[in-house]
Amino acid sequence: QVQLVESGGGLVQAGGSLRLSCVASGRTASRYAMGWFRQAPGKEREFVSAINWSGSSTYAPQSFKGRFTISRDNAKNTVYLQMNSLKPEDTAVYYCAARPPDRYEYDYWGQGTQVTVSS
Repeated sequence: QVQLVESGGGLVQAGGSLRLSCVASGRTASRYAMGWFRQAPGKEREFVSAINWSGSSTYAPQSFKGRFTISRDNAKNTVYLQMNSLKPEDTAVYYCAARPPDRYEYDYWGQGTQVTVSS
């Protein structure tokens, strides 16, 4: 079992930055791939970025490249999402998720952290 706790959300003006953190507990957490997702009111959940267990490989849709950066520190069992040049349309609840090595799906999810970008 892996428990995930996100933090770092808040209210920021357009053009500002935030860094989200996700702390994972569980003795095998550092072996899991991790991802960030978001969900805005009335919209479907959207994939933001992912990182492999070692941090050597990351992936993000083109719409997030250049603004959002995912990273991890396995010594701290923490995954980060650095968000720059934030826009009002980035307003959403941001979730981190963990994918076990032998799975294609993200099995574990955090409770989410709210990000609100004002214009």
